[in-house]
Amino acid sequence: MATTAPFDYGAEAELFSGAARPSRGQPIGYRRFASAAEALRFAIEELAPTALAGAALEVGDQRLDMRDMQRLYEASDYPLARRVSKERVSATTRPGSRGGGAVRGPGGATKRVRHTGS
Repeated sequence: MATTAPFDYGAEAELFSGAARPSRGQPIGYRRFASAAEALRFAIEELAPTALAGAALEVGDQRLDMRDMQRLYEASDYPLARRVSKERVSATTRPGSRGGGAVRGPGGATKRVRHTGS
């Protein structure tokens, strides 16, 4: 996405799922949003990483891929509150990981946990 104009987070947006295999949840296929900011939040915070990797967001005549969506979501001018950290995958969710990691509790509080056993 090479553009010199500021991104319009208030513009209507359409999200298309392009995942090769649907995740455990319902595949989204297509979804329309009243604002690009809401579409970005949904894509980054709600989609499984495999669904996000194949997703495309259309805002006006712009077509955004996963990298564009992540960059806009993490930008300082993103207008909505972010629910998740910039690094979506913690040590507790990586395959083969046995270390501790941060876990979000009620109210968004973060606590450190240590996993034991196999």
